[in-house]
Parts: sequence; structure tokens; C-alpha cells
Amino acid sequence: MQSYTIGQAARLLGVSPDTARRWADAGRVPTHRDDTGRRLIDGKDLAAFSVELAGSGGDEEGGASYTSARNAFPGIVTAIKLGDVAAQVDIQAGPHRLVSLLTREAVEELGLEVGMEATARVKSTNVHIDRL
Repeated sequence: MQSYTIGQAARLLGVSPDTARRWADAGRVPTHRDDTGRRLIDGKDLAAFSVELAGSGGDEEGGASYTSARNAFPGIVTAIKLGDVAAQVDIQAGPHRLVSLLTREAVEELGLEVGMEATARVKSTNVHIDRL
């Protein structure tokens, strides 16, 4: 399972590292330390927290936006629903929830898992997923 530093988690949540650190200090998101003493957040815990934060309107940082001229939304995979042929992947990119419908084969080739960092790229009505 992928883990994230406080700084990486802050970027994915669309907040400052200080805000992410305060949330970790308050126990809002569980952390553990690696061999070098850095605090890390497990991907599944970060995914769950990002969904909770977005659901609560968690605009505590003043509304950082992930919209860019290239329409790329870096975020964290929060859900994957696999069917026999098709799949649904949900990504939480700061305050934005993006859903992509793609083939099961594409999800498996990308090795996507809940808690993994990914970028949703939007063009017209299509959402493409890039594994980072």
C-alpha cells in the first residue's frame, strides 16, 4: 500500500502542509512514522479522509482549485468498482470528485488501487486516468 508524506497529502487535499499537519496532530487522519522518522499517511486512510473532507464542504484553506489550462486534476483514487468488462474509478482531487468509466482491462493494466495517487485528465465529456 502506498503511503504519503504530510506534504504530498496536503497537495492531494488542496491545503497547505501546515493544515495537513494540524489535522494529523488532532487525530483527524491517522499517521505512522517510517524508519527515518517521517510521518506518513496510508493511502487508504488518506482516500477515506479526502472523501469525508469533501463531503463536509472542507473548504478550510480558502478554496484551492485544481483546474488548469490542461484540465489535469491530480488526486487520490477513492473507489474502484469492477464489472466483467467495464470499471468505474473515483478520484478526489481537492474539493473535486471525478468519476471515470473505463474498461476493466485498463484499470488492471494501470494497477490502480484505492489510496493510489492518480491524475484525471478531462477533455469534453471524457475523463482519462494517468497513474503517477
